[in-house]
Amino acid sequence: MSVVREEKSVFQFIDKPLLWTYAALCLIGWIAIYAAVYNPSHRHLWDLDQNYGKQMVWILSSWGLMIVILSVHPRIFYHSSPVIYLITMILGLAVAFLGREVNGARAWFEVGSFRLQPAEFMKLSTALMVAYFFANRPVRLDRFSSQLLAGLWLLIPVILLLLQKDTGSALVYVAFVLVFYREGLSVNYLLFGLASAFVSVLTLWLGANTMAIVLPATALLYVVMAANSRKAALVSIRYLIPAMALVLAVGYAFDNILLPHQKQRILVLLGKVDDLRGAGYNVHQSLIAIGSGGLWGKGFLQGTQTKFDFVPEQSTDFIFCTIAEEYGFWGSALLLALFGFLLIRIFQIAERQPGTFGRVYGYGIGCILFLHVTINIGMTLGLLPVIGIPLPLISYGGSSLWSFTAMIAILLRLDSGRMLGIR
Repeated sequence: MSVVREEKSVFQFIDKPLLWTYAALCLIGWIAIYAAVYNPSHRHLWDLDQNYGKQMVWILSSWGLMIVILSVHPRIFYHSSPVIYLITMILGLAVAFLGREVNGARAWFEVGSFRLQPAEFMKLSTALMVAYFFANRPVRLDRFSSQLLAGLWLLIPVILLLLQKDTGSALVYVAFVLVFYREGLSVNYLLFGLASAFVSVLTLWLGANTMAIVLPATALLYVVMAANSRKAALVSIRYLIPAMALVLAVGYAFDNILLPHQKQRILVLLGKVDDLRGAGYNVHQSLIAIGSGGLWGKGFLQGTQTKFDFVPEQSTDFIFCTIAEEYGFWGSALLLALFGFLLIRIFQIAERQPGTFGRVYGYGIGCILFLHVTINIGMTLGLLPVIGIPLPLISYGGSSLWSFTAMIAILLRLDSGRMLGIR
């Protein structure tokens, strides 16, 4: 029997470690943005002509948004999930045709000097909708029909993001596979996904024609070496056919679907093209900045790569190299530790939720954050292609900050509802 308690303030039953970690990351982000765009002629912290002035407005407004969300009854998030999902999908469709194009993607509504990116809020609404789907009916992910219905809620935003030519944001929805795994999806799907990723990378590296020779040769070698050659032949055919289909699909997508700058970034990452003045410039300068930070860093406002603006997008996608240059290995390690604690705490809160909605939602936002951090830092280190993914709560941008704030605030409110006996 649940115990109903009286709530005296919105912060009474809030998980304080998660709240303070969120606030610390916001402030670290503001300091890093200030350093990335610092100009001695603009000393005022509230200068709205500078990114740090705008970001301070976004931070304060996001904290106000946090308080508003914490004041809402927890059940409202469950009941309003379909409406929120529908609204954000409509905005996603509208921006694909009416939005402002930036860096090849038509993903922003622009109001004066401020921009709104619906794609950031689509992630939040999808997490809510997937949680609503699992909580509203018995879902058995060992059945293809349930897998298809669950995947449908992801397919819609992915299609809209591809219409916006925002491939980076579309890749984030891969995170929900981990959520489905937690809810009963077979581990075979994860293994299949990893194998597909491996074959895809090999195809891009070696070429589709080479892979068309390598895969059959590997299958033939397996059959020859197997004790039961007939069974081995059947197994080889079972895996060879989808692998060959994947090779053809990857080759076609690379040649006919990806934009020229996206192709160039992949080729640079794979080491097939050395383009330090073009597609490889950002990553090359980022690695110089990170390496020059050494163990302890150069100090606040002392980063030469930062000060002389060598790294483009240094307050947004490449904000991590600003922190690494000025605070070195230990500063970077501390930032990663904070993100690690944030993720662990989110998953712990998700596991202790009494209902399916809170658990699935918690895992949803946790996996989104995990993928964002992994991709962003991976691309600044040259381990992943540059796809325009912000570092959560750190990178400059109001839409991203508001979205991640709302994600965390809703989870905090659902968890405080648990303490109040609300299911």
